Amino acid sequence: MAERKRACIIGAGCSGFTTAKRLKDEGISFDCFEMSDDVGGNWYYKNPNGKSACYQSLHIDTSKWRLAFEDYPVPANWPDFPSHAQLWQYFRDYVDHFGLRPLITFNTEVKRAERLAGGGWLITLSTGETREYETLFVCNGHHWDPNVPSYPGTFDNPHYHVHSYRDPYDPVDLRGKNVVVVGMGNSAMDVASELSQRHLAKNLWVSARRGVWVLPKMAGGKPMDKSAMPTWIPRKIGKALARRAVKKLVGRMEDYGLPKPDHEPLDAHPSVSGEFLTRASCGDIKFKPNIKALEGTRVRFEDDSVEAVDAIIYATGYKISFPFFDDPRLLPDTQNRFPLFKRMVIPGIDDLFFMGLAQPLPTLVNFAEQQSKLVAGFMTGRYALPSVDEMQRITKEDEDRELGDYYKSQRHTIQVDFARYVADLHKEVAKGERRAQAQTGRQAA
Repeated sequence: MAERKRACIIGAGCSGFTTAKRLKDEGISFDCFEMSDDVGGNWYYKNPNGKSACYQSLHIDTSKWRLAFEDYPVPANWPDFPSHAQLWQYFRDYVDHFGLRPLITFNTEVKRAERLAGGGWLITLSTGETREYETLFVCNGHHWDPNVPSYPGTFDNPHYHVHSYRDPYDPVDLRGKNVVVVGMGNSAMDVASELSQRHLAKNLWVSARRGVWVLPKMAGGKPMDKSAMPTWIPRKIGKALARRAVKKLVGRMEDYGLPKPDHEPLDAHPSVSGEFLTRASCGDIKFKPNIKALEGTRVRFEDDSVEAVDAIIYATGYKISFPFFDDPRLLPDTQNRFPLFKRMVIPGIDDLFFMGLAQPLPTLVNFAEQQSKLVAGFMTGRYALPSVDEMQRITKEDEDRELGDYYKSQRHTIQVDFARYVADLHKEVAKGERRAQAQTGRQAA
């Protein structure tokens, strides 16, 4: 019989392999299962597991300065905003540098994860094998289960989620076509900007329920995310200063031919593009309100305008999904709400950690690397979680603080400010270490 490991890690994207490194450094035995043939998850272009949303022209919207791992610098010759191919290679190099690849079981999917009555987990693999573990780490990502909207009527031409988009010719040749991109998030901005070039789509419309503020990647010759407010500035003051700077930098969205946003800058997850506003101001990207109905090969919009459309691309976000869980206590609600202590722990279930399950600004790449500091303390006994009641209280306070400024939307259920989160996490780790020492002292007495 194989040695029973203490921990199971589901997934070897950036959240999974940084968690694996921390456990390895602490001497904690684990198995890491990855359903694909390599690491990288969402940043593995044409990932054979079918879960990657990576398109050929993709560059990350976070600068290299903010996404780098603490103990493995990014290549010095990188541009400020690396491509998906560069980021994927960085991930692979990290895994090989720290000797993690032999510790990952590839081409193996976790089909079922069942919590045992006395604690711990029974894991069923795609091989049919079952194994037991003390602690489970969920690192399967949250940009792989497409959220496809439903409209009255039917559409006879190609229509698909942006998750399937690879380039202007795959999965559908869109040259000379009338195309509608639904949504105004980052993927929508990228795809609309690419397809609206005059030698590609004949007409490119962006359809959305509301206007958004579009931020550039660069300002004053520097990446925008290098200008983040220090955490010691009171939040209201920092946000007011940032809003003023955004309005001064980009002006009014209406001046680009876009609808006026119904919210202030930074009251929604930012849409970032270095090209979208230019394409819109040139008339290459045209705007339509939300789709009202599908009428065969035509699309009716909420202003009752109608266009002949050859293809629709839904850039409408993702569901938070854990297909290996059956227990409803371990799943988010239908609105993607999933309150977690420090975005990791369901209060009362202390052998399950969700890693990287957040929408942090500016980056998710090194988010779980920070979370793993708490995890390592817990697994080694240096850190103790608060009581269930205390975790619930803190979680509510955290969500009120992090989500309170955003308009209500499924898009804004897992938002966090990276710098503020990390500063708070360090404080919580220190508190948990004091709790652990107090518990040890009581047991000794």
